[in-house]
Amino acid sequence: MINAGELVLKRWEAEWAAEAAAAVRESLPELQPFLPWAVDGYGPVESGAYIRMSVDSWAAGTEFNYALFTTVGELVGSIGLMTRMGPGTLEIGYWMRTPYAGRGHMTAAVRVLARVALTLPGVRRVAIRYDVANRASAAVAAKAGFREVERTAREPEAPGETGILVTTERRA
Repeated sequence: MINAGELVLKRWEAEWAAEAAAAVRESLPELQPFLPWAVDGYGPVESGAYIRMSVDSWAAGTEFNYALFTTVGELVGSIGLMTRMGPGTLEIGYWMRTPYAGRGHMTAAVRVLARVALTLPGVRRVAIRYDVANRASAAVAAKAGFREVERTAREPEAPGETGILVTTERRA
C-alpha cells in the first residue's frame, strides 16, 4: 500500500472486480478514445480477468498494478508500473474514474509512484507514453514533472488516437 495524499494505492484484489467494472463503464466516454480494452459491455468478468492478470504479472515481476482509492474507500481508478520498455525503465500507465478527474488525484498518484519507482534497484528512469491527442494524460505527465523525450509513429490502437506516441520521462 502506498499513500498519496488524498489517495491510497493498493494492490488489486479480486473482491473489487464489480466496483472496478462499474468505474470503467461510468468512464467509457473518456476511456474509449485512448484505451483499446475500454469497450461497451465491459463488466465484472473482464475486470476479474484484469485483476487475475495483475496478480500473475506482479508475481512474474512484469507489471505492478494498483487500484486507486480515496482515503474514505472510493475506487477512483488504476495505476501501474510496467517493465515493457526494457531494463532500467518502468513505464507508468493509468486511468481515472470520470467523476474524480480534474482534481489532481492522478497527478498526485503519478508523482508518488514515480518517486517510489526511482528508489528501486536498477531503475534509472520512469516513463509515461500517450497518444498526442490524449490531452488529459499529457497534462498529468507535465504536472507530475515528466518531460517529453521522443515522438514516434505507430498504428493507432484506439479510435481517438492519431498514431503519434509521445514518450515522457523522469530520471533518478
